[in-house]
Amino acid sequence: MSYLVLARKYRPRNFSEMVGQEHVVQALSNALASGRLHHAYLFTGTRGVGKTTVSRILAKSLNCQGPDGQGTITATPCGVCQACTDIDSGRFVDYTELDAASNRGVDEVQTLLEQAVYKPVQGRFKVFMIDEVHMLTNQAFNAMLKTLEEPPDYLKFVLATTDPQKVPVTVLSRCLQFNLRPMAPETIREHLQKVLQAEGVSADAVSLKLLARAARGSMRDALSLADQAIAFGSGQLQEALVRQMLGSVDRSYVFRLLDALARGDAKTVVQTSQELRLHGLSAASTLEEMSAVLQRMAVLQAVPDAPDGDDNDPEQADLQRLAALMPPDETQLLYSICLHGRAELGLAPDEYAALTMVLLRLLTFKPEARSGAAEKKTLKTPAAETPPLPTVQPLPVLPTTPSAAHLQNFKEKQALAPVHQAQDAPVIESIQVIEQPVGELDATPVTPVHQVAGSPDGDFWHATVQSLIGANAVSALVRELALQSQLVGRDSDQWLLRVERESLNQGGNRDRLATALAAAGWPVTLVVEVGRVTDSPARRIAAAAAQAQLDAEKTVLQDPLVQTLMREFAAKIVPGSIQPV
Repeated sequence: MSYLVLARKYRPRNFSEMVGQEHVVQALSNALASGRLHHAYLFTGTRGVGKTTVSRILAKSLNCQGPDGQGTITATPCGVCQACTDIDSGRFVDYTELDAASNRGVDEVQTLLEQAVYKPVQGRFKVFMIDEVHMLTNQAFNAMLKTLEEPPDYLKFVLATTDPQKVPVTVLSRCLQFNLRPMAPETIREHLQKVLQAEGVSADAVSLKLLARAARGSMRDALSLADQAIAFGSGQLQEALVRQMLGSVDRSYVFRLLDALARGDAKTVVQTSQELRLHGLSAASTLEEMSAVLQRMAVLQAVPDAPDGDDNDPEQADLQRLAALMPPDETQLLYSICLHGRAELGLAPDEYAALTMVLLRLLTFKPEARSGAAEKKTLKTPAAETPPLPTVQPLPVLPTTPSAAHLQNFKEKQALAPVHQAQDAPVIESIQVIEQPVGELDATPVTPVHQVAGSPDGDFWHATVQSLIGANAVSALVRELALQSQLVGRDSDQWLLRVERESLNQGGNRDRLATALAAAGWPVTLVVEVGRVTDSPARRIAAAAAQAQLDAEKTVLQDPLVQTLMREFAAKIVPGSIQPV
């Protein structure tokens, strides 16, 4: 006996067996029970959600004769009478299915409508079912409009389409429309479990979840994938084999990537991307799985006690750990980049190179990188030490050059005059010269830097924050809270901080900073108030950077060689070209 695929073997035979379309079943059952029958029905929805199945069940309900041959219109067809069995087997003379994808012309529709003038031969009603009705030509639609609007009492139209927007409004207005929705993964998983139990096929929970997700709302696709997985696994469904068949990414790779992204570990990110390439795992699947995990993390961060639908989920512990490790704003950013990166994979010549670029983009645009990149260079210098004398970067040379006489005069003076250059003074490799009348030396003094008023508590807090950042103990908003706050007072078990922005004064940030301090040897309770800040690590860092800039400009302006160039050739230093390193 030939094998019957699962999608056909377990096709629902009545409304009670329909899965995931309760809104359609309820409406049709009530209409059949009350006798309020429309003359034309339109079922819309994606592939594999039950449009043709509902049409056949409706035809059986209209023509069921009952086991004793005395039945009437019913919402529960018997399934054993001649009409029910013939419709199930596809040989009921009064039920006609037309595939509009291959019979889309006006001639085919007119041939079908010619049968409408004849009364049913075997049942109560003639039922014309036109599948993929949106494929009909405009002439074909026009040919059926009159009959569709006023058919004979014994004729019912059932239209089905995956693209209702392509159906003319003149047809839509003549039909009672039902939208069959894509099914939830949990619904598909439960139905798959029942089918496999009936088939005597063993399957683990993760395999069922993978198949349900891969079906994307289509029960027919889920059963077809289950057929393929049974053949691939020699009669059983195991997670490793199902993942291999689907090309889906093991969640362990996803958790490893997210953990590396949270820690800013670029090396692990690139290595994991290379492993995905070596194992031939889908780049698109990787980003889809990351998006799914980030979505669940965002829910946990917003509502920690929110029900997740699966109490026995083995991934729950990893989700909770990552949700606590990654700030909520970073989770939202990574989710958005994953979605956009998924759409960009097809534009790249190599999808794995594109995947690596998306992952590096996730790392580059971390909130921590944006907020603290400008401060990392100075954070490594202790507050008590004086910054080293900066060196001056070379200045660009313009095409304009001084006259030959000026150059000769300059060389002669330089040969006679000793060069007084400090050992640590910067060397000017090139300088931009601007020709202009010789005048006063352009040595405008630089505006002095306003130093931060220091205090013992300020010195202590600055050093403490530097040690936390140096150990990577704080990041993102917690790091920003530490940098922008002023230590107002402290005792053995409680410290009082002050910030100017209310957005930094949040319980989650405060608790994470307290946890980092406790790990560093300061188990104290933090109290944060909002007010004016005069001494914070961020202000000290900014003041140190401004002082370094001032010292660099002063060093260049006082250099004898620079002064000679400015005096002899009326040279000017381009504003902004001096930068301390």
